Amino acid sequence: MKSKLLIVDDDEEIRTQMKWALAADYEILAAGDRGTATDLFRAEHPAVVLLDLGLPPHPGTPEEGLAALSELLALDSLVKVVIVSGQGEKEVALRAVGAGAYDFLGKPVEMDELKLLLKRCFHVALLEREYREMQLRVQGDSFEGFLGSSAPMQAVFESIRKVATTDAPVLILGESGTGKEMTARAIHQRSARKDGPFIAINCSAIPESLMESELFGHEKGSFTGAHVQRKGRIEVSAGGTLFLDEVGEIPLPVQVKLLRFLQEQTIERVGGRQEIHVDTRVVAATNANLKKGLSEGTFREDLFYRLAVVQIVLPPVRDRGDDIVLLAQAFMQEFAGESNKAGLTFAQDAIRAIRRHAWPGNVRELQNRVRRAVIMSSGKRLSAADLELAQAGDSIEGLSLKDAREALEKEMVQRALKKHSGKITAAAIELGISRPTFYELMEKLGVQKPE
Repeated sequence: MKSKLLIVDDDEEIRTQMKWALAADYEILAAGDRGTATDLFRAEHPAVVLLDLGLPPHPGTPEEGLAALSELLALDSLVKVVIVSGQGEKEVALRAVGAGAYDFLGKPVEMDELKLLLKRCFHVALLEREYREMQLRVQGDSFEGFLGSSAPMQAVFESIRKVATTDAPVLILGESGTGKEMTARAIHQRSARKDGPFIAINCSAIPESLMESELFGHEKGSFTGAHVQRKGRIEVSAGGTLFLDEVGEIPLPVQVKLLRFLQEQTIERVGGRQEIHVDTRVVAATNANLKKGLSEGTFREDLFYRLAVVQIVLPPVRDRGDDIVLLAQAFMQEFAGESNKAGLTFAQDAIRAIRRHAWPGNVRELQNRVRRAVIMSSGKRLSAADLELAQAGDSIEGLSLKDAREALEKEMVQRALKKHSGKITAAAIELGISRPTFYELMEKLGVQKPE
């Protein structure tokens, strides 16, 4: 079958000449106005369009042609639109390219040049559609809510498959926002315990004085305010999975009791004397360097090895190749549906900005930026500016390697401080550096704590 080519021009003679010259290679569709063009496009789905900007009812201005370009791109963001313009319309043609047109040719058209350009357009269109189909297949075969075809994520999926069939404790390592709780849930859902409870507890969000009671429960009257007996998270998770996020924040006295539970599968509530057997699987996670905690004495070595029978390391999103674009598109479709903004696409500058951004907040940051862009956008194509990424990418243009590195470091330090409301320790942990090193960076880069 021949590929379909739509020619949009108000001059019937030009349409006839084009059809005569190109019919041997393509199935030609022709339209003389915007309405006919969009109707044909909806019905036939051509991959490439030749578009004259001077269309009725105002053939002397480019506005109708630009409106047609916008409608075609809204119907199919992958269509390749080639603008055919007069010599005096070059600036308008460039404006059209900025709005999403693939290329432009000046009139009178050189047929050999046009044929070469069309050949390239159809080739690129085929490659992009094959890539989108592959993405949709990956998305359709998503792994327990994850999206990703990169080698690092495929290795994570394989580890989850293997470890889920056992009851071995698992330690999940990864930067903030990489999906540690999703990984724990995937292990639970693929295990024999999937019908039991999945109990998650963020150890960094619980005051040290309440940690023991939160995990192990307490008896009535065991301390001031303990008016009733209360089961802890370990006991509530019986028959299922207990997920300990930010496990490195558990204080040392509680670590001793947790170790005993992992060894003997029994607990005692605070203020209680009865040993209670609990059958639950423990999955822990942290974005901190636990081995550093071992050397500094803030985390018990025996507990570390009990928790880390199997380790799963989640890659940061910047190391996941084209997964970042796949994730961004999936988030955009999800949020566009929620906001009744069907037909949204990413402009090319947005795709470039997504690829080059460092993503210190990983998938969570990507999700938040896309959600905000979808909500705030007024057009059909989200730009780098909509994602608030344009300045980040442009700020290092023309800088030396040293200056560009410092600019990026300053941006990441400021972002981490803002995210954690000026808390140095939390910001340092997110960037994977020590607190003293973080202070040194702040001083070197002239960064102040946010008010």
